[in-house]
Amino acid sequence: MTSNQDAIVGGDIDSSVDAEIADCLDLSSPRSFFLFAGAGSGKTRSLVTALEHIQKHLSNRLKKKGQRVGVITYTNAASDEIKRRLLFDPLIDVRTIHSFAWSLIEGLNHDIREWLRTELSTDIKILRAEEERGRKGTKASATRLSKIESKTKRLQNLDKVKRFVYSPIGDNRGRDALNHAEVLQLTSYFLKAKPAMQSILVGRYPILLIDESQDTNKNLIDALFAVEAAQKGKFVLGLIGDMMQRIYSDGKDGLGKELPSNWATPGKKLNYRCPKRIVTLINKVRSSADTQQQEPRSDAIEGVVRLFILPSGTSDKATTERAIARSMSKVTGDEKWNEPKAIKTLTLEHRMAASRMGFLDIFVPLYEVESWRTSFLEGTLPVSRFFTEEVYPLIRAKQSGDRFAIANITKAFSPLLTAEALRAAEDKQRHLQKVSAAIDELMTLWKDGADPTLLQVLRCIGQSNLLAIPDRLRMYGSSDQCLEKIMSSDEESESDRQTEQAVAIENFLKAPFSQIEPFANYIAGRAHFDTHQGVKGLEFDRVMVIMDDEEARGFLFKYEDLFGGKATGDKTVEGTRRLFYVTCSRAKQSLALVAYTGSPDRVRRFVLQQEWFSEDEVVTEIPS
Repeated sequence: MTSNQDAIVGGDIDSSVDAEIADCLDLSSPRSFFLFAGAGSGKTRSLVTALEHIQKHLSNRLKKKGQRVGVITYTNAASDEIKRRLLFDPLIDVRTIHSFAWSLIEGLNHDIREWLRTELSTDIKILRAEEERGRKGTKASATRLSKIESKTKRLQNLDKVKRFVYSPIGDNRGRDALNHAEVLQLTSYFLKAKPAMQSILVGRYPILLIDESQDTNKNLIDALFAVEAAQKGKFVLGLIGDMMQRIYSDGKDGLGKELPSNWATPGKKLNYRCPKRIVTLINKVRSSADTQQQEPRSDAIEGVVRLFILPSGTSDKATTERAIARSMSKVTGDEKWNEPKAIKTLTLEHRMAASRMGFLDIFVPLYEVESWRTSFLEGTLPVSRFFTEEVYPLIRAKQSGDRFAIANITKAFSPLLTAEALRAAEDKQRHLQKVSAAIDELMTLWKDGADPTLLQVLRCIGQSNLLAIPDRLRMYGSSDQCLEKIMSSDEESESDRQTEQAVAIENFLKAPFSQIEPFANYIAGRAHFDTHQGVKGLEFDRVMVIMDDEEARGFLFKYEDLFGGKATGDKTVEGTRRLFYVTCSRAKQSLALVAYTGSPDRVRRFVLQQEWFSEDEVVTEIPS
């Protein structure tokens, strides 16, 4: 429940929201709802309060019918947090969207096969038509032909697949594996087209709550609306979100508008997180998009905001940003601004963070493989995980002389230390010395300050069998011809390679091993850098937002367009406005916004005309 203290500082403005949601959850007269929950409004608190109400009042009824409450969260971290708050109650089934979708369709092998047969045939037909119209001999043509070959082979092998498999956090390779997009497409299609699937869903989960619903896949949202309309009186669909915080393109446009007349629409107005100045700023930013406005806590601090507008051609931006941090320390009286690890620096794209943190050579090849992107950023892609979770910890432990860590890592990951290998060893002491010698041989790669490539490290491990190399990397760890091919490859020959993924791995393995540490820290959330998109739902005392379209090289978000480059209503402008809102609303104490632009004067005029900032909050020179 909302605490008495929260009610006092909030002036009771949101006191009725949780009670209204509880009324909707009455299974004798269920009512679907959309909860508006702006930045810092405590939506997770309301979600947990609703689930606690279910535990207290509906638990016996649900258990008697063998039913559970479904909760869809956007990230694994959010899922784990909700489970922890609810003491891991099995009555509450908390999953990410991909995990939830797969739980509904797993085992429907015949239906999945027939859907794939239709989809693959359609895709091949479209690709062949595009190839007929397109130029031959180009990289685009080579990509199309590769896709046609791959999809045709998959189509031909469909009848050989007896059981389809999928992992929400895995690589999903093999002819029997579905990818992330296919699982969502399949689930959405089955929920719309098959009444039996609707009955299965409602029978299993009479209550389904979706956090961050504005960024939930639009096809699945549409399918769930269809279920809700067909199953009235049996099903509660609870959506929790804020369209201003929608930052991914596959979310549903206009979610929360034109809802069925019988839906409840509770809304939270209090911002528990942000200081007064930042609440005023984000209210201004969203005022041209909708009418939703927030209020700060009555005991909130005033807070400090500064916008630094600098030319795109500014040299040595890292030094400039350190100077800005020192300036923020002076303005706020907060010495923590002089400590890089105490500041959360947000960049527009992962590539920008990779460049600034020094792991670009590792990052770019694997990130550009779209089918790998999700697992790569979550740290679960086997190709990169092998280095971040096995090789790097082993090297670090050996360099620091941590014998306990070395023993734990090798025992967990080395084929030389499996029970079978130890039983087969005639002289166990000698066998253990062999393991130690393999580690020593690996460490010679760093002799005299050398920085080996990932490929060199992989080959050394492969030769000694020190660690179990993932399937995708195994050929690179054992073949001399492969080594020569990789190290001598050039861009002209890349279009002739077997697959896009093979090219990505080859380029990845050319990277220096020293880039593994900053990359591992970044994907684990330990770095002081993150992306604008990656911090949704998080909060930090001190936030620095880097807005640099030139460096980001993106096309979905452009700050130049937001800051007067294009008119309100433009798709890119509105997408960037939402992202700007999300980034600004992360700050709990103070906020520094750094805009690198080709038109400093125009940006300054725009933000002052919009009354986003006052004259004294806008800085157009690099602080001394």
